[in-house]
Amino acid sequence: MNSVAVFCGSSLGASDAYREGAILLGKELAKRQITLIYGGASVGIMATVANTVLQEGGKVIGVIPTLLEEREIAHQHLTELIVVNTMHERKSKMMELADGFIALPGGPGTLEEFFEVFTWNQIGLLQKPCAIFNMEGYFDLLISFFDHMQNEQFLKAQNREALIVAEDAATLLDKCESFVAPAVKTYELSK
Repeated sequence: MNSVAVFCGSSLGASDAYREGAILLGKELAKRQITLIYGGASVGIMATVANTVLQEGGKVIGVIPTLLEEREIAHQHLTELIVVNTMHERKSKMMELADGFIALPGGPGTLEEFFEVFTWNQIGLLQKPCAIFNMEGYFDLLISFFDHMQNEQFLKAQNREALIVAEDAATLLDKCESFVAPAVKTYELSK
C-alpha cells in the first residue's frame, strides 16, 4: 500500500484525543512511507494529520475544490496541492490516488465521503480497504448501525466483515495492508 486517503473533520472536535489520534496516524503513515491523500485544508483534524506526516518526513497530497480553497484555507506547504472545480472531482481524484481509505472523526462530509468509497467497494467499482479509526469510541454508534444493517439483511456479511475497524493506528494500517476484497455479488434476473 503506497497511499491512503483520510477523510476527517475540518475542526478539531471536542476531545484532545482526536488530535492525538491524528498525530499517531500521521507518524505511522510517515514511518511506513505511505503517502497521505486528504482534503487539502490547513485547519482541523485534516491539518493535524497532514502536518504530522510532513514533520515526520512523509509525503502529503491535498485535493481541494475551488469552493473550499479559501474557506478551509488551503494548506500551502504540502508535497502537492491539487485544486479541482467540484466536490465530485475532489472525491474522484482522491479515489484515483489512494490505495485505501480511512475515516477519522468528522461530520457529515466525512461520512458522505467514506460511505461512497465503502459502497463502491461493495459493488466492485473499487477493491480497496475501507477503515474506521475508532479513537475514543467516536464511531461506536456507526459500527452498531453497520451491525444492524447486516442483521436486517441490508448489508451482506462479507461486506460487513470487509469493514476494517481499529482503535490504534498501527493495527489499523496492518489490517489495511492485509486487506483482501470480498467477491462482488452478481444478480441473475429470472426469465
